[in-house]
Amino acid sequence: MGGWRFGDPNGRRKWFSHAEPFAGLPGFQLAYETWGTLNAEASNAVLVLHALTGDSHVAGGVEPGHPTPGWWDALVGPGRPLDGFFVVAPNVLGGCQGSTGPWQYPDFPGLTIRDQVRAEVHLADFLGVEQWAAVLGGSMGGMRAVEWAVGEPDRVKSLLLLATTAAASAEQIGLASAQLHAIRANSVEGLGVARRIAHISYRTEQELQARFERGRQEDGRFEVESYLDHHAAKLTRRFDSASYVTLTEAMNSHDVGRSRGGVKAALRRVKARTLVAGVDSDRLYPLAQQRELAAGIPGADGLRVIASPYGHDAFLIESEQVGALVRELVPVRSGSR
Repeated sequence: MGGWRFGDPNGRRKWFSHAEPFAGLPGFQLAYETWGTLNAEASNAVLVLHALTGDSHVAGGVEPGHPTPGWWDALVGPGRPLDGFFVVAPNVLGGCQGSTGPWQYPDFPGLTIRDQVRAEVHLADFLGVEQWAAVLGGSMGGMRAVEWAVGEPDRVKSLLLLATTAAASAEQIGLASAQLHAIRANSVEGLGVARRIAHISYRTEQELQARFERGRQEDGRFEVESYLDHHAAKLTRRFDSASYVTLTEAMNSHDVGRSRGGVKAALRRVKARTLVAGVDSDRLYPLAQQRELAAGIPGADGLRVIASPYGHDAFLIESEQVGALVRELVPVRSGSR
């Protein structure tokens, strides 16, 4: 199965190690990447949190150790929205791109989004960041971002939540359950099936119809089948099926209001200036979930809507619209790299 393994090129990865027992583990390590320089006041640090099959490689090209290009490359670098900031992107605990995960432990414990954020708190302490200038995340990354702002309200100055939710819905859990069943039936082939199911939910009926209609290839297969096969093959080359299960179960368990008096009470704890944005065509994380976040967070400035035909994946594709939100949230600090 795919994923980074010891002996592979490190690429841009750095590692933080926590030697004490944590969430059923004897210790853990987080792989992470950084861009820019932390200033003397440690006031320019931005935490960028990836989605389910993302990783720490936010920016940069394909290179040894990084089989895919940066997934938010348009945001990081000279003249781009996060120019001048010290950008930190960890690979989530339980992932398969250098952080401790089930690829190392056959009896890997179940994790929650809250556990994963607690691990990232230790990373922030190690880096000397008492407060993030901003925490940014979409989808699963948005789950971690809102958990950061609720669980550590004094450590998040500003917050960008994209195409995410305060708690996983029954439909989201149901779709994920089908993917988990496929993987448990056959870990290799099942991961590809899971990706096919997920990818349909990430895009829109209108986009798929416009691109493929009922077109067939020379071999008689539908073009949309080939498209899904392509994405399934790409994922199985670079991702670990056990990590997919661990991270999906963490997303299913996500409820920022758990043991906090419910979602409304939890969201009132957020102190950060907040921008919440959803995608008008997102059928997996519909706008109603972002409206709940925007209405419940005291520092939220209404709901922003990204217009796109690409559905949930628009938070990764519509870089100009996302970049405009980032610039609004955290003005550029050009020249302070």
